[in-house]
Amino acid sequence: MARKPDVSAVPVESAARQGPDPRRWWGLVVILAAQSLVVLDGTVVNIALPSVQRDLGMSDASRQWVITAYTLAFGGLLLLGGRVADAFGRRRIFAVGILGFGLASLLGGAAPDPGALFLARALQGVFAAALAPAALALINTLFTEPGERGKAFGVYGAVSGGGAAVGLLAGGLLTEYLDWRWCLYVNAPVALLALAGCRLLPRDRRTGRAVRLDLPGTLLGCGGLVAIVYAFAEAESGWGDPLVVRLLVLGVLMLVAFALVERRVQDPLLPPRVVAHRVRGGSFLVVGLPQIGLFGLFLFLTYYLQGILDYSPVLTGVAFLPLGLGIAVGSSLIAARLLPRTRPRTLIVGALLAAAAGMALLTRLEPETPQVYLTHLLPAQILIGLGIGCMMMPAMHTATARVAPHEAGAAAAVVNSAQQVGGALGVALLNTVSTGATAAYLADHGTSPAATVDGTVHGYTVAIAFAVGVLLLTAVLAWVLIDSRTEAAEGTGSDPVTPARPR
Repeated sequence: MARKPDVSAVPVESAARQGPDPRRWWGLVVILAAQSLVVLDGTVVNIALPSVQRDLGMSDASRQWVITAYTLAFGGLLLLGGRVADAFGRRRIFAVGILGFGLASLLGGAAPDPGALFLARALQGVFAAALAPAALALINTLFTEPGERGKAFGVYGAVSGGGAAVGLLAGGLLTEYLDWRWCLYVNAPVALLALAGCRLLPRDRRTGRAVRLDLPGTLLGCGGLVAIVYAFAEAESGWGDPLVVRLLVLGVLMLVAFALVERRVQDPLLPPRVVAHRVRGGSFLVVGLPQIGLFGLFLFLTYYLQGILDYSPVLTGVAFLPLGLGIAVGSSLIAARLLPRTRPRTLIVGALLAAAAGMALLTRLEPETPQVYLTHLLPAQILIGLGIGCMMMPAMHTATARVAPHEAGAAAAVVNSAQQVGGALGVALLNTVSTGATAAYLADHGTSPAATVDGTVHGYTVAIAFAVGVLLLTAVLAWVLIDSRTEAAEGTGSDPVTPARPR
């Protein structure tokens, strides 16, 4: 294939340091502040969506784009964001992402109509796609000692995992006591503080190696992801709908073409060796697949709490706190302590089984279950939170291990893309499963008010049962792909991120 034109005469990379950066922990605070914007905005608008719809006069069919516009842009452009960070410098792209995200948030908060809000949410996704992989790559640059790096990834995993639940709480508080627009305005001051703190991050360093952006790969890879995510978002009309079928076929063909192109270009958007590695590729799957269940869970529990149990937006956010706390504790405390003493595969599989057990408890929800929060929702959230938290930290650890420095951004982008695309597919897929199960229930039981409530909850539990299956499948894949023998063979030597194994 013909060589691509230069986009930068002198590319940049973060400087390799001789010793630990004395400001590394403050730098981590800056990274976490910026990452919190990305994570929170994935869910902070969810609880506010009814208010947004009423205020801007959205139809039921179009309201989903408040969420989907962000998800499509974020998930579809993450690979490009990682490559741009590698080419132009992690700190530079990190700062650009923060600034753009803050401005897009102000635009969304001031949106006068649905179209302006959809555009602002898409722009948030674009800049989040630049910010997120740069943030993860900067952690790799700042922390070179295995023990410290494990702690840093643990805190990062806690913010990435628990931030979704915190976003639901923040959305409820802002919507009930201020206005839904503050769900977007609140990003601006955080973005300004993070932007000011960028001077604490390692400077980008110019190198003599010219990096070329893979434009065909960008179009094929991003376009394929967008087509597939969009197909899942539109699948409520049925999997046989011509539009859904065409989008799925188009997406698959574009991703196949993307894989072929990446094997031939000089500087691929996604170097094949980054994902072809057995343990690393398995880790990417382990990071992405559980998000199908987790994001679907947020959706169904939100509607169950507000629509069935009549919780207020604030009380709904509070009800999600055990899930966020469980993820934070599982990632930053339990997994961070166990990983140096336990093989990642063992920890990941055990964590996934715990999350599946918690999810299975929610398949027993009923409209009038006595003390349902204490008997079902609370223990289920604790198990799911601890499981997801304990899984994410070692999975991120192994997903970014033994990556060449100039490809760290690409690997980080795949980690983030796996999470976002998994969540986007999960919301669309499980919503389709739920509505189908509800429709079948109502066809058999009639459409009385009581039957409608029963059918709605039945749809939720069927979809959650599907999520249990996804978690169990992920546990099997983790056991097969993250092979202990492969870990042992590659966990020695110069690998700075693979923890020492027990003798």
